[in-house]
Amino acid sequence: MQEKILSIISVLEFSDVVDVLIISVIAYYVIKSFRNTRAAQLGKGLGIILLVYVLSGVFNLYTVNWLLKNLLSVGLIALVVVFQPELRRALEFLGRGKFSLRGFSFEKENVSSNVDIIVRAIEYFSSRKEGALIIVENETALQDVADTGTVLDATLTEPLLENIFYKGSPLHDGAVILRDNRILAAGCVLPLTENPNLSKDLGTRHRAGIGITEVSDALVLIVSEETGIISMAQDGKLSRFLDLKAVEKALLNLYLSKQPQTSNVAKFGYNLLGMRKDDGAERDN
Repeated sequence: MQEKILSIISVLEFSDVVDVLIISVIAYYVIKSFRNTRAAQLGKGLGIILLVYVLSGVFNLYTVNWLLKNLLSVGLIALVVVFQPELRRALEFLGRGKFSLRGFSFEKENVSSNVDIIVRAIEYFSSRKEGALIIVENETALQDVADTGTVLDATLTEPLLENIFYKGSPLHDGAVILRDNRILAAGCVLPLTENPNLSKDLGTRHRAGIGITEVSDALVLIVSEETGIISMAQDGKLSRFLDLKAVEKALLNLYLSKQPQTSNVAKFGYNLLGMRKDDGAERDN
């Protein structure tokens, strides 16, 4: 057995390793994108059909094998139609990756101010049981979602957020989108999640909050109008019964993760240039 393994390894080339790695990464992201969706259930059904097809060939069940073979050849086209929402979500997930080029020039003082404003607003809504749906934009631009509401492009302030979600306001039923330290838009319409595993107790506001995080990397804060409970949605997952400390931590993690980081190579270069400048200054003296 050991000799067989060694013989296989000996004939492996670098391209074979790369080939396997690429397929593994693709399989990982496909499974991650389809997990907890209707496609996952359909995938299980497809797996059973494939298993029966293989077994029909092994046990010489010619009629079953012929039927499933023709069914699968036609079914590949049907799968594209059936899985269209999931395929779209998978492509969006791939496209938003961690190699976005959208700039972010936020000072740490502004980050702290932003977080304080949002946390105080969430506390206000929760204490008064006023429903709120706040989207904090990350790397994925949400301009198309902003266009479904009223574009404000206003400075982020606590009074403005409170006025937007006031029950008598025409914008209070929609979502607010925050971009950096500005309120990009209010009264926005969001895509609802189609996750069948969610609790029946969750209303439209929560399902909309989850839905937008399934197609973007945004962080969404939700305050229930009935109970005042604070929830957070991110990466298609919902966390409920949060306190203000948890909200503050999540916001800080999001904003600080977008701060430009200096690589070790760049730091080495800066240090080297600094040493050369010092050497030059000493020579001049």
